[in-house]
Amino acid sequence: MKHLRQNLLLLSALSAVLMSLPFLVPKTGLLALVGLVPLLCLERIASREGVRRIWLWYFGTFAAWNSLTVFWVCNATIGGGLFAIIANALQMSLVFGLFRASKKVFSGPLPYIFLAAMWLCWERWYFGIQLSFPWLTLGHAFAGSPALVQWYSYTGTLGGSLWVWACNLTVFGLICAKAKGSFASWTRWGRCAAVSALVLLFPAPIALSLIQYNNWEDSSERLDVLIAQPNLDPYTKFYDYPQIKQDAILLSLLREGMKGRDSSSSVLILTPETFTRYIITNHPEDHPTVDRMRAFMAGYPGVNILLGNASKTFFNSAEAPCLQAWPYGDGLWYTTHNSAMMMSSFAPSELYHKSKLVVGTELTPYPEIFIPLDNMLGGLMARDVAPDELSLLHVRRADGSSIPVGCAICYESVYGEFCADYVRKGARAMTIITNDAWWGDTPGYRQHLSYASLRAIELGRDIARCGNTGISAFINSRGEIVQQGPWWEECCLSGSIGLRDKTTFFVRHGDVVGRVATLVAILLLLSMIARRFIPESLRK
Repeated sequence: MKHLRQNLLLLSALSAVLMSLPFLVPKTGLLALVGLVPLLCLERIASREGVRRIWLWYFGTFAAWNSLTVFWVCNATIGGGLFAIIANALQMSLVFGLFRASKKVFSGPLPYIFLAAMWLCWERWYFGIQLSFPWLTLGHAFAGSPALVQWYSYTGTLGGSLWVWACNLTVFGLICAKAKGSFASWTRWGRCAAVSALVLLFPAPIALSLIQYNNWEDSSERLDVLIAQPNLDPYTKFYDYPQIKQDAILLSLLREGMKGRDSSSSVLILTPETFTRYIITNHPEDHPTVDRMRAFMAGYPGVNILLGNASKTFFNSAEAPCLQAWPYGDGLWYTTHNSAMMMSSFAPSELYHKSKLVVGTELTPYPEIFIPLDNMLGGLMARDVAPDELSLLHVRRADGSSIPVGCAICYESVYGEFCADYVRKGARAMTIITNDAWWGDTPGYRQHLSYASLRAIELGRDIARCGNTGISAFINSRGEIVQQGPWWEECCLSGSIGLRDKTTFFVRHGDVVGRVATLVAILLLLSMIARRFIPESLRK
């Protein structure tokens, strides 16, 4: 028994490490194609040997995988980090538990097909709920190797998740066949077919991707962009650096970056997420930072500034206009937002409010339930309000034309199908503004940057990414980081992004892989319930 436990522990640890490395070390994504094989072997051995409480083994594997890859969340909030690790591991374990339950009903390969379909169904569902943290979506394992997954422009990230499961299950199936001795009893053609399928399953998607990669063409129409990285510690900046000093740092970077440019040239300037605070959306121009940006723009009339800010909207109302509203006094209420403001010399300012909000620090999920509970605790959770629908911002030119761009604020850049809506609405390029400094020098900010490469492939759009402390970058539409700044240093990046009109299959049709997997999972789940609980005589 001791020897058995040691073997199970080894398999559990091996699977956790193999699945973690692609999220921690660039260009190791291919390890995910076999990273789940040890876990599947663990489950098979434990079931065969009659091990009790097998769920502890696979829960432990998922908990270790989550701990190794997203421990950095604890740097910002220990409670939030622990919750993310445990909640993610529990959900993964629930999917795996359903797979084990299906083995009591189905035989042959069906339980494993159910496992893959159910996992993809869960990943798709996880993108849409308010308690969402889909950081470890299996398809994200290839974020450090964008040249291998150019076909995400057709399938999206869940196509990568499907590839992971297909490879793992094929390898596991051959191991089982070899262990049982059945592989030797197959015909020569059967063995050749199995090995050929295995060989094709691994390199074929890579070959197709490299063909796309090598036939990619850059866009000839460009937009000049200046990315300002002021490098302000978010934990101390409002104490050590009053806003006037922060504005001075930013403007100094911008003046340096604009040297040598024609004052009338069209340039988009990016500033980080929540660079300034307390912009009132009812009167957005009435703010000291906005006044300073306007004074700078007077010398460069062709400049557009995308200003990250924390904003408020005020309401005159005898009662709260919504559950998220805070009382201000004298019949006034206000709501808060994480916003981006596009400033131009040729048109009124535009505001976009972040839609995908981080639980706890920005969002009280399911407000009808949790806001009354939070009120009883004294209002511990943030209550930012998201817009009803996504909107674009526009870079204005002196000739009256404009360029529609999408602006994903921080965490929004993790959501592929959500970001596709920017392009469906007409975005010709994408921007990302973020502040990853909350996590410190951990894998978190590097993972976040790499996910932007996958969004570029899925959307077929160039991306300009601005981070408060880094890493700011220019990313082309095949996911290559063509220029990036340092981490935790002031810098100003000067470059350009291509403007495109053509849309990818993924943008036009959405997450087809996720929808098909959901249908398969539901059908198999209903079949499993019918076989498990409905007497055979009634099923005839």
